[in-house]
Amino acid sequence: MRLPEVLQHKYVKRFLFARFISNFGNGMGPIALSFGILHLKNGSANILGLVVASTTISMLVISPFGGVIADKFGRVRVAGLTDMWGAVGLFFQVAFFATGHVPIWVMLIANINFGLMWGIFWPSMLGVIPALFPEESLQKANGLVNFFQNAAMIMGTAVGGIIVSVWGSTWALGIDAATFLFSGAVVFSFRKVSVVTEESTSSMFADLIHGWKVFISYRWIVAGVVGFSAIMMSWSAGEAVLGPLISLKYFNGARSWAFVLTCESIGFVIGSLVAMRLKVKYPLRFLLIASISIPIYLFAMAKPQPLIVIGLCALLWGITLDLWSSLWSTAMQREIPREALSRVSSFDAMGTMLLRPVGLAMAGPLSVAIGLTRSMELLAAISTLCLIGMALVPEMRNMQMQVHPDNN
Repeated sequence: MRLPEVLQHKYVKRFLFARFISNFGNGMGPIALSFGILHLKNGSANILGLVVASTTISMLVISPFGGVIADKFGRVRVAGLTDMWGAVGLFFQVAFFATGHVPIWVMLIANINFGLMWGIFWPSMLGVIPALFPEESLQKANGLVNFFQNAAMIMGTAVGGIIVSVWGSTWALGIDAATFLFSGAVVFSFRKVSVVTEESTSSMFADLIHGWKVFISYRWIVAGVVGFSAIMMSWSAGEAVLGPLISLKYFNGARSWAFVLTCESIGFVIGSLVAMRLKVKYPLRFLLIASISIPIYLFAMAKPQPLIVIGLCALLWGITLDLWSSLWSTAMQREIPREALSRVSSFDAMGTMLLRPVGLAMAGPLSVAIGLTRSMELLAAISTLCLIGMALVPEMRNMQMQVHPDNN
């Protein structure tokens, strides 16, 4: 199916617009929160790591139930509501940032709330795409959605760096919150697309167990989740906590780090364009080879290299990460039974993010104990070992995705 034909499906344009607006805010969020916390009187790398980790921990707690909620009550409906409620907590945080005094408990409440909504939103969103797009164009659809999201991330990151540098973090955090509220309202407007599943006498716990059994029955999914969890730990520690510290120490603070994240976001866009056309026999084997870009990126920050080199490495990792997102999502949407998709994707999200709070929490103390350079080198080594471990799993490297005819 050709791209113009894909765009003609009902609600597709509205959905893409919503994802663009939301991810424009997502581009601002990390920079605004990182430098907003570091610039507080009581701010530090440890507090930054704690706050960001609280989001992931709360996401992990709710994530298994998020898939059940999405399957039972409608994926589009749930995705819209969680976006809007997440914005409420973010506005609460913005009100305190505007005063210049932000107690830790305020940041924890706002970001824990956001993490809870994220844990429900993510498995819901993976099920929205098959509801809007035809089966034969799922890979193209995933690439298209990622393209709009990533283009917005580039703009949001670049604009966010300027806003934080000129007007401060409060404005950027406020815009970020507003984008979630607006995007959620747009998605909620076509909630009828997501049909509630057939009535069942099964309890939520029984549905959860069924989703878990389906999840562990696919060894390539389990191997990918375990390996990528440790990679996420390394990447998050390096980029979310140590990266801003490196930028403050060696470069020009928020503007320099915005440049690096913008390069990464450009990589996301390139990756989404490639994903719409890419056809490989062994998609996960291809992704594992391409993923050598993550240890290279982390190692480039270790010395650190000139900012342009770090930006180039970030771009290569961005391409790789987006290819992971598009090809992995397509594989799950095609291979997993549709009625269990959100539940399986919730375990996928939970497992992938499981070690992220560990990385965020340990990054600050680790940098104090062994220094920024040694910390980044250690994270690069861990990610390399993870890639080797995943490549040694036959089901991972030999996985072949079912091919559906597509006229491009």
